[in-house]
Amino acid sequence: MKKQKGEQSVIRQIESLSAVRAVRDGLVGIIPVLIIGAFALILMHFPIQGYKDFIGAFGDGFLLKFFEIVNSATFGPLAVYMTVSISRSYMNIKDDGGVETLGAVAASVISFFILAGSNLESFSKDSMGPKSMFLALVTGLGASAAYLSLSKFLRGKQRTLFSSGANRVFNRMLSTIFPILIIVSIVALINLSVIRIFGVESFRMLIISFNNRIFSFIKVDFLKGFLFVLFSSVLWMFGIHGSDTLEGVMEKYFTPGLAANQAAVEAGGQPSAILTKQFFDCFVLMGGCGATICLLIAILIFSKNRARRGLAYTAAFPMIFNINELMVFGIPIVFNPIMLVPFLSVPLVCYSTAYLATSLGLVPIITNSVEWTTPVILGGYSATGSVAGALLQLFNVGLGVLIYMPFVRMLDRRTAEDAQRTFASFLDFFKANETALASKHLSDLGGEKGEFAKGLSAEVMHGIRSGQVVLAYQPQYHYNGDCIGAEALLRFNHPTHGVIYPPLIIKLAEDGGFLPELEEAVVRRVLQDREKVYKKFGESIKISFNVTGTMVVTARFLEFMRTLNSEQPFMGKNLCVEVTEQAALAFDKTTVAAFDELRGMGLVLAIDDFSMGQTSLNYLKDDTFDIIKLDGSLVKGLSTHENCREIVSSIVALSKTLNLTVLAEFVETEWDRETLHEIGCDFYQGYLYSPAVLV
Repeated sequence: MKKQKGEQSVIRQIESLSAVRAVRDGLVGIIPVLIIGAFALILMHFPIQGYKDFIGAFGDGFLLKFFEIVNSATFGPLAVYMTVSISRSYMNIKDDGGVETLGAVAASVISFFILAGSNLESFSKDSMGPKSMFLALVTGLGASAAYLSLSKFLRGKQRTLFSSGANRVFNRMLSTIFPILIIVSIVALINLSVIRIFGVESFRMLIISFNNRIFSFIKVDFLKGFLFVLFSSVLWMFGIHGSDTLEGVMEKYFTPGLAANQAAVEAGGQPSAILTKQFFDCFVLMGGCGATICLLIAILIFSKNRARRGLAYTAAFPMIFNINELMVFGIPIVFNPIMLVPFLSVPLVCYSTAYLATSLGLVPIITNSVEWTTPVILGGYSATGSVAGALLQLFNVGLGVLIYMPFVRMLDRRTAEDAQRTFASFLDFFKANETALASKHLSDLGGEKGEFAKGLSAEVMHGIRSGQVVLAYQPQYHYNGDCIGAEALLRFNHPTHGVIYPPLIIKLAEDGGFLPELEEAVVRRVLQDREKVYKKFGESIKISFNVTGTMVVTARFLEFMRTLNSEQPFMGKNLCVEVTEQAALAFDKTTVAAFDELRGMGLVLAIDDFSMGQTSLNYLKDDTFDIIKLDGSLVKGLSTHENCREIVSSIVALSKTLNLTVLAEFVETEWDRETLHEIGCDFYQGYLYSPAVLV
């Protein structure tokens, strides 16, 4: 147990590093670009010949050209998008608001272009695309970190380059010049030094040359392919497009194999090159890097995390065609220690089984060219010309699913633990600041709290609309021991966090604009539960439910109640509306008319949390309410504050004069009950009698 906790602590420490968070958030930030580019790529290379002929011929190739333009505009400069996104994410995490973020982004992009070799005539989309994602990561993090440090160091030391009347934004941008200039100069010197020392065209070309040189030392084909799969997967774990980064290795050592096999067959001989580009596409990179089609299936079968399953459903279509960026960046797999073992091992296992099956002659050597977007089963059959190729793919997929399975479950547990920890922290913050937050939107808090509030609000809204509202009923008693009523109390059972603090639910609903839906759902549930409540507490009891003061007088709520009343008349049903005061009600003619209409339907009206404030007293002048529920703080204060006893006595005396019933909440001890009885209050609700119970 201690070892497991220690491992989890290390994982959390890794994931909490600013660089790791910046890369992961930055990759998530380019998901829209990836989705658009991926679908354009699928539509360009959809593996059906009739479709290919159609898009090639339609409008003289108009559709094909259209998809090519979209794909080039998204995947073409993908590394540039990634540089910008990582830089921005890093600054959001590290900057306290005193440094201009656009300056860091500019420094990162310029540094990227310098190291990618933009000064060369051979500079192309390869220099800006997925093949340069390692540079994007380095420059996005490195240049941003350097810019932040330099900006803070130079703050107050730079001479003013502008007049006092200049535009504020203009002034801020001028302040970025010196940090950007210093960073760009250093990066340019590094690039020139690499060119002079190693004799390459750019820093990017040095990386490519280094990769090729490593593989030149390996003479055994199996080991060369094994190392290629391993390196590619490792690079992906760092957010770098492994297959594209190692494309030079693929083109030099593996791509020629297919042509050699085809030439051998044409000459009447036997193909001998097991390792071809199609071999990796069909038997190793199923669903994309990491053989993530296996992960997709494992999530759909074994994961209980709703968000992760939703991601899997969204990513399923492109993954059928081996495009998996949504899955890789959405989970995310990048910089995810839990997914490290399966993401590296599954492709290696698939590679080894496929190589063994082919070398033993169980599966024919690949002699046919297939697009890398060809789905599993179809790809294996088309490449080998044999059912054995499709069966090998299915075997590898099944093996991969079994390997991914325990890690998917581990990820579920880890996600649930993190969610609970985050929720507990957020709930403590809300309870400690509940009064101060009453006039603010939780989603406007900013940072992690604001983001968490947005997510929780969406989940609550979904739960309400899918019928997850549950009510517990707390009985109310007369001093003589008779049960005279039951109050319906909201219980929203979140699948991860359990029952959520009701005031938080109300606040989220109010902020999210779905409070009317919540309160209507509560009323409907009361009517559904009514017979069960009568059976449990007695046929003659009164059932109360809460409606916020701001909602009870709205045209929407009144129309809703009219509709329910026409379907199941309230008259004689002994139902009570408890008006909870979220904001002071304006007691104008409209408000009074609304309350009169509700009473006319046969509903009893109660004021919740009544005290001696001017607002509360104002509710009594129009003879609108039937019941007063004492503010809980008054009942709790009876044993500690003499003034509370006097206030309660005054309220009880006033209520008798106005012929109103007074009910005390939070009655928890016999002393509370006896003290209230001496004062003249004989109706109680609280733990002395019963907590709220489900029916």
